[in-house]
Amino acid sequence: MKRIFVIGTAVALTLFGILAQAVELIHWERLPLTVPLVIGQERVIFVDEDVRVGVPSTLTGKLRVQSTGGTLYLRASEAIAPTRLQLQSGATGEIILLDIAATPGDQPLEPVRILKNAQVQATEAESSTVPAPERIPIPVALTRYAAQSLYASLRTVESLPGVRRIPLKLRTELPTLLPTENVSSRPIAAWRLGNYWVTAVKLRNRGSETLQLDPRRLQAKLFAAAFQHAFLGRVGSAEDTTIAYLITRGAGLEQAMMLPPVARGPGDEG
Repeated sequence: MKRIFVIGTAVALTLFGILAQAVELIHWERLPLTVPLVIGQERVIFVDEDVRVGVPSTLTGKLRVQSTGGTLYLRASEAIAPTRLQLQSGATGEIILLDIAATPGDQPLEPVRILKNAQVQATEAESSTVPAPERIPIPVALTRYAAQSLYASLRTVESLPGVRRIPLKLRTELPTLLPTENVSSRPIAAWRLGNYWVTAVKLRNRGSETLQLDPRRLQAKLFAAAFQHAFLGRVGSAEDTTIAYLITRGAGLEQAMMLPPVARGPGDEG
């Protein structure tokens, strides 16, 4: 199969940097919050208030937990099956539930900030006082907007003048996108800004081993690409799914995909 993958290297590195440095916002609405961990990598959780952490005895020697000044630091030294932690507010006694699981991986996951309903308005007011960032390339801004639209509350998504969500023309499985990996891939949303399109494609590992994601294995004519996470956990784990952000120029993803070969019958010529 001929590879027609094209990527703007500088843009791709910038995209990876933005996604890696982003803070994932999750809202506590009395439902357990899923927080994946990478073995050997510390993950930072901003709670914005002093908390006491309840850790099951089964995690003794497996998980290092430090809490100071409203910030929680978790570091797993070995694999951890899905396990629940309890965070108790030192001021109000309210309990927040975290479901953690630790799997192997090369890249650390982004920090997490836990927001309660009362904190959302404060977060919005805080962000409105920050000076506007320097102009960044459209593909970078578009990818960041798509990531925030999918992972953050709509009330915390940064505005991007001129962007618009567009209907998907590809709605089914994309078997030619990652043909060398045992991964399902399905478009879930798309946006356009100027002459650039970004399509969010949900990737899910169908295998029993952790899979490192490499944009060079994508089979499509792309301007740039980035993954929300650097790896996929084994099927059935909390980390078996992520999002690929595929940037195309001049047309949507449907014009960039390789078509699967057409099966020919015994009487066909050619």
